[in-house]
Amino acid sequence: MGDAGVMENGKAGSAARLAVDIGGTFTDVVVEAGGRQTSGKVLTTLSAPEEGVMQGIALVLEQAGLAPSDVAIAIHGSTLATNALIERKGAKTALIATRGHRDTLEFAFEDRFAEYDVHIDKPPPLVPRDLRFTVPERIAASGRVLLPLDEAAVADLVPVLQRHGIESVAVGFLHSYANPAHEKRVGEILAAHLPDLSITLSSAVCPEVREYERLSTAAANAYVQPLMARYLVRLAGLLSDAGLTAPLYMMLSGGGLTTLETATRFPVRMVESGPAGGAILAGFIARECGLDEVLSFDMGGTTAKICLIDGGQPQSSPSFEVARIYNFLKGSGLPLRIPVVEMIEIGAGGGSVARIDNLQRIAVGPQSAGAEPGPACYGRGGSEPTVTDADLVLGRIDAAGFAGGSVPLDAQRSASALTEAVGEPLGLELARTALAVSEIVDENMANAARIHAVERGKTLNRRTLVAFGGAAPLHAARLADKIGIDRIIVPTSAGVGSAVGFLRAPIAFEVVRSRYMRLSQFDADSANRVLEDMHEEAQAVVRPGAPDAELTETRLAGMRYGGQGHEITVRLPNRPLDTGFSTCLREGFEAEYARQFGRVVKDADIEIMYWSLSISTRIEPSRNLADAAAAPPPEAVGQRSLIDAGDGRSRSVPAYARETLVPGMTIAGPAVITEPQTATIVGADFDCSINSRGYIVLNRRDTAGVAA
Repeated sequence: MGDAGVMENGKAGSAARLAVDIGGTFTDVVVEAGGRQTSGKVLTTLSAPEEGVMQGIALVLEQAGLAPSDVAIAIHGSTLATNALIERKGAKTALIATRGHRDTLEFAFEDRFAEYDVHIDKPPPLVPRDLRFTVPERIAASGRVLLPLDEAAVADLVPVLQRHGIESVAVGFLHSYANPAHEKRVGEILAAHLPDLSITLSSAVCPEVREYERLSTAAANAYVQPLMARYLVRLAGLLSDAGLTAPLYMMLSGGGLTTLETATRFPVRMVESGPAGGAILAGFIARECGLDEVLSFDMGGTTAKICLIDGGQPQSSPSFEVARIYNFLKGSGLPLRIPVVEMIEIGAGGGSVARIDNLQRIAVGPQSAGAEPGPACYGRGGSEPTVTDADLVLGRIDAAGFAGGSVPLDAQRSASALTEAVGEPLGLELARTALAVSEIVDENMANAARIHAVERGKTLNRRTLVAFGGAAPLHAARLADKIGIDRIIVPTSAGVGSAVGFLRAPIAFEVVRSRYMRLSQFDADSANRVLEDMHEEAQAVVRPGAPDAELTETRLAGMRYGGQGHEITVRLPNRPLDTGFSTCLREGFEAEYARQFGRVVKDADIEIMYWSLSISTRIEPSRNLADAAAAPPPEAVGQRSLIDAGDGRSRSVPAYARETLVPGMTIAGPAVITEPQTATIVGADFDCSINSRGYIVLNRRDTAGVAA
């Protein structure tokens, strides 16, 4: 991987920059050159995702008048790793564990995520029992070797792996986070005998305590590694054949960019790469507009993602759960210990299917029609009604201009599907049926936002909603009504917001290590050694891609009261720690604990469970956001029959083309603002203005509203 060539002091240069986001329904592509963005959407080609990527790239480069050789950097995020885990379409994978710990993946947490449901099924392990092997070895939690590795037993597994046709192996030994020597030796033995075998060491992908989560993460990485490696090789070849030889960077779930080599080693870190791009965009807009409290709302074709942004930074988490099998119920998926942007993701997208449940209620999602066959209105064989079908009937979508005109819609198919599946069984006429479907999905999202905020001790009503994704601007005003938000921002190129977010992301890498210590016995020398090793590892990933960029470093400690089950993070200074720093750590921990839980536990000892260090390039937006001078009223390009979600009435409202709107213009709701990739519904209670960045800003009419 060569120098990106366009990162100077962490700021983007003037050369063309390309971003691609593969979603469950659409593949979004954005190219940015000379201060101008060109974007496009194509349907995701599920059987060969790289084909959709190349179609999208060709489309936007042609529209922008650019040649492939004009691109200086390409950035890519996708749902491929996530989909492989959800659909169980990864490599044939084996696990090698410490003797006596063969069934750790099966035991999991030994709890019930739905304690009153006697019929629950837990997600089956990615590695079946007959492919889980063990060898004699044992390391203590201190890192001391209790039982040397039996190398002959490892060598004996080679023909067994060959006989089973194993493509990938995860190696996860007890306490390898404290001493990875045995895992590394197993990797060397297997690589010598089976050079084509993909090998994941738990001590490399997740060097942390908690055996099940570490093995689950290692197994997931091994499961998707061959698939992602083959895909990235195919994509790199197609890009090269097309003349696009710019360095390719991959978006990580934690919100940073990394090299192709690192992404190939740790593909599990890409499971939330697309949604992370959207959160990065919302954080960038928050800093750009001087907003301290923002709610990021990303609604695409398959899911809706909601993220809290405070102080211009998305909330983050050291863990994530993928492939939940019970309607996104926490605990019903596979836990991954990877740095992620913390958000709530629900099955509420344009392709979410509407149906009547067993109690004769309208239910929407989490099942999605996806890109194949898609909503009924796509005319590609889909017969079930979706949110997109409801939005089309409600007048929110222009059938001829959907996805820039690349996907013509059939309103009659939508009407028939909604009527047959929902309207007739409930005795509702078409408009009420479509409105009911829309209201259910909006309430699902509002409820998810409320729960997400309450669980983190946050409020919503003072926040600004930043809406992007193909469906979010259609639903943002109604969602704001339900959660009590008075201001909405719809950025430029909102329909491809996650891809735009890729262009705002820093090159970054985060390292997490477990090194247990009690605050009462704080060992500054040990802590400094761990942090220095982590610094060198993170810098080795980031610096090659940004040799001259200014780098920022963030250090955190995961801490808890002795005996508690989970940790909260405390910020550390970017300097060596001394013995007396334990007092500062206690004060920082108690302040954060009191903020989250409203109290502290006096005289209780505090434990440090893990350390986190991230290094990234610095990308800061310009904050000179002056008020836009008043401009003449815009001219409507037509009228749209729109059914109001508030009162259910149909009314003719003006429709405006976003490309004709300039800073300083204002529009009184209700209205529709159209653009190639989405449309913004201006509710009857909102006034709209265009700020100096060209963003659409909706302020509720009965509040003063602060100009963003």
